Order: sequence, then structure tokens, then C-alpha cells
Amino acid sequence: MATSNKVIITCAPTGAIHTPSMSPYLPVTPAEIAEAGIAAAEAGAAVLHLHARDPEDGRPRQDPAIFKQFLPEIALATDAVINVTTGGSPHMTVDERLKPALALEPELASLNMGSMNFGLFPMLGRFKEFRHDWERAHLENSRDLVFRNTFADIERILGSCRDFGTRFEFECYDIGHLYNLAHFLDRGLVEPPLFVQSVFGILGGIGNHPEDLMHMRRTADRLFGGDYQWSILGAGRKQIALATIGAAMGANVRVGLEDSLWGGPGRLAESSAEQVRMIRTVLEGLSLEHATPDEARAMLSLKGRDQVNF
Repeated sequence: MATSNKVIITCAPTGAIHTPSMSPYLPVTPAEIAEAGIAAAEAGAAVLHLHARDPEDGRPRQDPAIFKQFLPEIALATDAVINVTTGGSPHMTVDERLKPALALEPELASLNMGSMNFGLFPMLGRFKEFRHDWERAHLENSRDLVFRNTFADIERILGSCRDFGTRFEFECYDIGHLYNLAHFLDRGLVEPPLFVQSVFGILGGIGNHPEDLMHMRRTADRLFGGDYQWSILGAGRKQIALATIGAAMGANVRVGLEDSLWGGPGRLAESSAEQVRMIRTVLEGLSLEHATPDEARAMLSLKGRDQVNF
């Protein structure tokens, strides 16, 4: 595993898991997403992992036209690495999910490394009132939901982005996803350094116990040696705790309201930038430094911000 005293902070200010009724601070409109992304970059995030939403009801959308309403503004105001999702929402087809990356040719895109049950329905026990009908259905329907990411799907996404040089944040929700990534590495369809985002705490994937984190690290070390950059994504209230353990072990970290709404016990975070500042405090306490966007580009071998299509 590649290690350094420089830690890449990825921030995901919006996404497909949480819905607008869960927090008044979740950005929905293009203007809100731009503001949240810029604030996170100013707080120290080197990479911004971005989704789009319907500006009317907050429903996850993969319409490139919506992305184009906020990506240029973020790129003009910051030098952050823009990471465009190909995950979109588990309810979308692969064709829908791939549209923004094909249209925008970003430096970095997310890529889920395997199919899985994706259970969001436990949140129905915590959130009772919803402003939009789609929100309750979004959670309830996850009882019978397989987030599809077949080998053919992954091959297609990898191949479609090869010509314009987009690299990937490989999102691994379980141990088998690391083996899937190793399979593509063995076939030469991906190249080091691999940016491995280990995701903990989504029902259907690996849990959020520190031993789960250790198991992921041991397996990734065995499969990839020094050819990868490791990053930790803890869902929900374990976001900062798992990121802290990971950082102490040489990992990069990811925070943001896509992954956790919390800024402390029982307290909603008022922004993703707040969570970036929280993890920066942790890093400073560990005598680590947050990487600049250009340092992140070098660590991940990215093509450069002048080679995108927005």
C-alpha cells in the first residue's frame, strides 16, 4: 500500500443515499451543490465526488445537463479534482449511470466493483415524515433491490472511459469487490495506482467494525501490494471514527453528507465543509497533512484539469 504523510481528503457533498427530508443542509439545486463543493474544497478537500439531483424534488439524476450547471462553477472557483459518479442510484440502469462521465470526461469517476443487496430501508425507522413521495419509496423499495454491477457492466464502464483518460475511484463495499478489482488488474483492464475506496456500514456490504476495516486492509495489501492508494468511507455515525483509524494506518479519507449527515452525537452537520474541517483536525493530531489537489493528482496519476469536457 502506498503511504505518505499526505492524505487525500475526498468530499461527497450530495448523493443518492440520503433524501432532502433527512436534513435541511443536504444540497439539492445546482447552485447549492456548487456552493457546497466550493466550501468543501476551501476547507481542504482535494477531491470532490459529485452527484446531481432534480432541483425540484431532490431525486437523484444522471442528466449531464444538470452536472453542467454546477461543474464549471466549481472548476472556476477551485482547483479540486472533480470526481463524477457512475454509481448514480441503485435504481438506475447502467446506461443512465454512465451518461455524465461520457459527456464530461472528468479526471476521476467512481466505479462500484460488484453487485450487492443495497439496503436503505432501515432508515425508515429513523425518518418518519417526507416532503416528496419518491423518498419513502426510495427507501422501502431497497428491501428488494440488487445494485447491479456485473463483470460486463464494469468492463463496459472501464472501456468507455479509456479513450479520454478518466481514472477511477474503485468503490469496494465488501471483500469480494477487492477480488473483482484484482481480476481486472490481472487482465490489464485497470492500471496502478489503484484508488481503492473501502466502504463500510451499508447494509448488504461489509460492516463498520474496526476489525472489518483491518480485514479490508489486509486483503488489499495482499492483492495489490504497493500499487494502490487506500481510502476509507465510513457510512453514518462511524464516518469520522473509521476515517481516523484508517488515517492512522496510512489511508486516505472520505467525508461528506452523501455518506453521513452527522456532525457529532445527535447533531446534524450543517455542511460537508464542516466534516472536512473535522477530519482535518484529526489528521493534524496525527501529524499528517491534507494533500493539495495537485498532490492528489500526482498520487493518483490523473490526466489534469485541463483535459476535461466542462
